[in-house]
Amino acid sequence: MMKLTILGCHSATPKENKHTTSQLLEVKGKFFLIDCGEGTQIQLRKLKIKFSLIQHIFISHLHGDHFYGLIGLISTFRLLGRTAPLNIYGPKGIKEIITLQLKLAKSWTDYELHFKELEGTIPELIFEDENVKVNTLPLDHRIYTNGFLFKTKPKKRKINKVSILGLDLKPFHYNQLQNGFSIQLENGNNIENKELTLPPEMPKQYAYYSDTAYNETFVSEIKGVDLLYHESTFLEQHKELAKKTKHSTAKEAASLAKKAKVKQLMLGHYSNRYNNKNDFIKEASTIFENVILSEDLKTFSI
Repeated sequence: MMKLTILGCHSATPKENKHTTSQLLEVKGKFFLIDCGEGTQIQLRKLKIKFSLIQHIFISHLHGDHFYGLIGLISTFRLLGRTAPLNIYGPKGIKEIITLQLKLAKSWTDYELHFKELEGTIPELIFEDENVKVNTLPLDHRIYTNGFLFKTKPKKRKINKVSILGLDLKPFHYNQLQNGFSIQLENGNNIENKELTLPPEMPKQYAYYSDTAYNETFVSEIKGVDLLYHESTFLEQHKELAKKTKHSTAKEAASLAKKAKVKQLMLGHYSNRYNNKNDFIKEASTIFENVILSEDLKTFSI
C-alpha cells in the first residue's frame, strides 16, 4: 500500500490556509517528497513527520511554487544535525541554484547532497530499490517539467498457514511456493501452488502530473494507474488562460484520466481566484466519474 499526504495543493502564491505544491508519498516505510513549495517544512512539522525519514526529493520544475521551500528544508536538516545523504532529482540547473545559495550563505551542509539532474524528453527510470521504481513523465509547460510515476514491485506469494498443516515441507518447498511453483513431496505427491498459497498484494501505481498543458504524449505510461494526480489550475471559464500559461483545466485533467483508464483522478494546483473547490469536481465529473480533490494536510491510501 502507498500513503499520499498532501502538504500543499494550491498554485502561485501561498496564503494563510492555501499552501503551494508539495506531497509526501510513503511506500513500505520510506518517504518520498514530491515538490517542495514555500512552507513545506512547516507542513511537515504539523504532521509530526521525522525529517530524517526523507531521503529522496523529486522536483518537477523550477517555478517557485514547486521548489522555493527546498533550500530552507536543506538548511533545517543541517541545523538538526543530519548526517545521512540527501538525494535530489530535478531539472538541470537545480544543483547550481542550491549550491550557490549555500555558498553565498556560507552554510555548507555536513551531509552529502546528491543531485540527479534531468533533461530527457522521454520517460526514464531515475530511482529503484527493492520495493519501488520511479520514472519521469515529461510534461508540456512553459519551462522544462517532469511528472513522476511511482510503481511498487510485485511481491512473492504468501504461504497459507492453514493449508500446509500436517505437510512435511522442507525449506526449499517454501521457496518454490513463494515464487509461484507447484511442489512435489518426498512421497511423490504433487501439490498445485494455488492450494497452498495466497496471492500477494497487487502492485500499486501513482502518477504525478505537475504543471502541464493537456498532453497525451505519454498516456500509455500511466495506463490503468491506481491514482493520477493531475494539475487543474483553471475551470472552463478560464480555458484560454490555461492555454496561454500552459496549465490545464479540470475537464482536461478528466479527459486524460478517461483516456488512460486510470482508477481514480485527484485534482490540484488550484488557482486562488476560485473560492469553491467543488466546482472543479463538478466540471471534471462530467467526463470522468471517480474524481477526488486534493486537500492540504489530508492523507489518502492508494
